[in-house]
Amino acid sequence: MVAHKNARMPAVRSLFISDIHLGTRGCQATQLLDLLREHPAQHLYLIGDIIDFWAMSRGVYWSPAQNTVVQKILRRARHGEQITLIPGNHDEVLREYIDTVFGEIKIQAEIVHTTVDGRRFLLVHGDEFDQVTLHHRWVAVIGDVAYNFLVRVNLLLSRLRRLLGRPGYWSLAGYAKRKVKTAMQFIFSFEEAVVRHAQDRGLDGVICGHIHWAAIKEINGLTYVNCGDWVDSCTAIVEHHDGRLELIHWDGGTVADEHTTDANLNLPGIPDVA
Repeated sequence: MVAHKNARMPAVRSLFISDIHLGTRGCQATQLLDLLREHPAQHLYLIGDIIDFWAMSRGVYWSPAQNTVVQKILRRARHGEQITLIPGNHDEVLREYIDTVFGEIKIQAEIVHTTVDGRRFLLVHGDEFDQVTLHHRWVAVIGDVAYNFLVRVNLLLSRLRRLLGRPGYWSLAGYAKRKVKTAMQFIFSFEEAVVRHAQDRGLDGVICGHIHWAAIKEINGLTYVNCGDWVDSCTAIVEHHDGRLELIHWDGGTVADEHTTDANLNLPGIPDVA
């Protein structure tokens, strides 16, 4: 990465991250630390499923790198970065503390973020637009267990590919998603529901997470943005100092295949029905 000449100017105005899933083996905390080091910001938005209390109820995995992620976020807050956490369904216990502040981090159910160029975006995790999570929790839990299994298998496959000298990243979960028609329909229905809600509120777009499918695209005249996740795809959204939004796919300490739409993305992940 190229060093920024003006040390007093953060690399980006805003950084949007969702679905870190701290407390699980699938959490790619080391990759996230690299991204955080390279992207100081004025605003950091943590858009749900930051800590996976669902998975931790079945067994806790907390690595030194995950601990460092928490410490680094707290340090950024102490140094004046404006940090907002919007709980998701996996860390829904934090919804009991909406409108409170912990360690200079604000906890909000949702927030409207205004970009430099004046566009207003609703920031929500997105599980409230997932009918499975809302009305069939037992199915959601099964889906969560299945997803975690795919992620762990994918970690083994990734190591094997590196040993065989195969370049690039390939995702078993992403392959499964693209091959299953109902999974793609879930994504499209979710996107339309989130955009419709933002449209009803007179906003210019929405930034969310939940489904582990990163994207920036136009839907019905509004901008739909999904942060992706830090279990499989290692994706985040940044707002540059001119207000431009960009999706970045972090791969081994570099920004790989940056896009402003998801038309050609080959990003991994499956709908997070949990």
